[in-house]
Amino acid sequence: MIKVGVVGATGYTGVELLRILSQHPEAEIKAVTSRSEEGMLVSDMFPNLRKNLDLKFTTPEHANLEDCDVVFFATPHGVAMSQAASLLKAGVKIIDLAADFRLQDTDAFKKWYQQDHVCPDILKNESVYGLVEKNRERIKQKKVIGNPGCYPTTVILGLMPLLEQSWIETQGIIADCKSGVSGAGRKASVGTLLAEASDNFKAYAVSGHRHHPEIVEQLNEIAGESVGLTFIPHLVPMIRGMFSTLYVRLKAGHTLEEVHQMYQQRYQHETFIDVLPLGALPETRWVRASNMLRIGMYIAPHDPQQLILLVVQDNLLKGAAGQAVQNMNVMFGLKEDTGLGQMAILP
Repeated sequence: MIKVGVVGATGYTGVELLRILSQHPEAEIKAVTSRSEEGMLVSDMFPNLRKNLDLKFTTPEHANLEDCDVVFFATPHGVAMSQAASLLKAGVKIIDLAADFRLQDTDAFKKWYQQDHVCPDILKNESVYGLVEKNRERIKQKKVIGNPGCYPTTVILGLMPLLEQSWIETQGIIADCKSGVSGAGRKASVGTLLAEASDNFKAYAVSGHRHHPEIVEQLNEIAGESVGLTFIPHLVPMIRGMFSTLYVRLKAGHTLEEVHQMYQQRYQHETFIDVLPLGALPETRWVRASNMLRIGMYIAPHDPQQLILLVVQDNLLKGAAGQAVQNMNVMFGLKEDTGLGQMAILP
């Protein structure tokens, strides 16, 4: 059994992580930390875990995290990197669901997260960007995983086959992305109040979102050149779900049918990517509460070079906790879908 610790498990991503891990046949949750809720039964905060998880929140100092095989950080940015050295010294692997190990460019990290990176050597030598479908072999060898952001997961996986084959123009890419309010976290915020978010639809961070440099860094690596991306996130009045519409220019000579076949071949062995039949347009409910990402595509009418990709995922699963467990499975040599076989729920 893999001995697991979860640091900062009081948010939506944290409870999803606990829900998955408590049912994982090869994982045993040894510690769940929260400074503010020390001593409280986890199931008292999250009643959906009753009869599945019988642990109390402890402080990180009293959690004996060094006795774990892997520690997940569902914490604000900056926490994982502050504890990384001591955990690695104890032989513990790390999966960080925040941004500490997503960006290799420490200057970009400081710009977007307003703090210095305190362990650049670990970032450079021990960590890897945890997008399994891109970095599977590297993930097997590394001790620290930077779990991708939710928006980046949809955009990168949506564009990766085209960039690998150099079938699209690398400038002028548009990512028009929408997320449910759970993506804002489980904290008091005026913007996510029912009277603010319900019956409303809005763009935000249009002058710059911290996921933009993360997306571009990965796309540049895939394409082998600088990619020009316009990325606009939106908040939609639903609890969970993410829908990214990607607009790209096909290079001359490639048809929709060829693109579709290429995507099917690229992702045919990927458990958690579903390339839909031509003509099918995905909906967020098709992936709700699952670790699946589904991709549809079509050509714009009257413009055979304008390709539109439609990508959906559950922002809390494939966009966060589910992907983190997928990374754990790869790191420990388990079958990739272990503990992640939940199908999407309807209605």
